[in-house]
Formats: sequence, structure tokens, C-alpha cells
Amino acid sequence: MIKTEEWGLIDYEAALGRQTTLYNEAIATKLAGGRCDETVITCQHNHVYTLGKSGKDSNMLLSTQRLASLGVQLYHIKRGGDITYHGPGQIVMYPIIDLEQHHIGLKDYVWRLEESVITTAGDYGITCGRLKGATGVWIDAGRPTARKICAIGVQSSHYVTMHGLALNVNTDLSYFNNINPCGFTDKGVTSMAVECGTEIDIKEVRDKLVSNFLALI
Repeated sequence: MIKTEEWGLIDYEAALGRQTTLYNEAIATKLAGGRCDETVITCQHNHVYTLGKSGKDSNMLLSTQRLASLGVQLYHIKRGGDITYHGPGQIVMYPIIDLEQHHIGLKDYVWRLEESVITTAGDYGITCGRLKGATGVWIDAGRPTARKICAIGVQSSHYVTMHGLALNVNTDLSYFNNINPCGFTDKGVTSMAVECGTEIDIKEVRDKLVSNFLALI
């Protein structure tokens, strides 16, 4: 059975440490021949930027001094993808899943992460989908008005996953102006609140998102 944990508003470094501990424990159990514990973690972060292992430092548009003056940190991490922003009003979901137990490949897993967001957004009348060559969930994909509502970046070892997705619900999108989000310079970002024209109940969205994701695993 996959457990769920809601960590609330938590600093990125603290969440990364807790997540890494669960991830390493799951891998150790699997390598010892046991069935590892699986957990879907949800939380929100204080303002932070994270840069994936394939990302470019040039996609951070602020100097180290300017970041410090804003009280915002930048972390280089091991997930896939480029740079993104996390902050209050954004749902971050970190599934620690043994893909082998579910007979799922990594590409199929990412598809299921995307699908869980597409389904959740659809519950609020937001039509979104995929953009060829770009991981994540988009609105108006393939058009000049293409804008990203959810970023996805995953790390895996021995088919056990960590990191995951970040869905903009009531996010302050101005923080994305300080970066080239996910490495793009010609595409925008959006949130559920912007698309719906009103603030959204983030707890309700979180519950729907977790439920929709678990239904696909």
C-alpha cells in the first residue's frame, strides 16, 4: 500500500533531507530483497529556485548577491530538468515509488505524473496537455500562447523514484521572471488561479491530485 504524507509549508532543504532519507531507505530495503515502503509526499515550499543536473546556470537571471538580498536560495539538485521555482501556493508532490513493483518504465511514469495533473486541472475546467519535447503540463501547447502550469523533474535509482512535480495553484508567478523557466525563453507560465480567474482551494486540489495519481499507479 502506498502511504501519503502532507508536510505543509516547509523549507526546501528540510524537505529534501527527509525525502532523501525515505528514498535511501526504500532502495536499501529493495536491494536487501524486501518490498520497499512507498510514499507520496505533498507540501509547499518557501521561496526557492532549484536547478536540475542537466540545467544551465545561465537560466538563473539574478546574481548571487541579488538572490541573497531577496532571501531566496538556489539549490543544484540531482533530478532531471532545468531550473524552476517553488513557493507558497504551489503544490509539490514527491512520490517515492518502486516502478518495478508496478511494472512501469520511467517514461511511462512521467506520463502518469503528467496525466494526473491534466485530470486534476480538468476538474476545474482547465484544458491542458503535453508539449512535444518538453516534459510537464502545458496550456495551449504548440501555440504562441503556450504556458506551463506544472513542472516535472524526476530522479531514480534501481527503479525507485524521488522528486516529482510542482503544480502552480495560487502561485505568485512574478518569481518566474527571475529565471528562464525550465530553460525556455519563449514560453510563459501560469497557474490554476490565473486560468480560473479566482483563488483556488489548494487543499482540495492536493487531495484530487493525489487521488488521481494513485489511480494511475
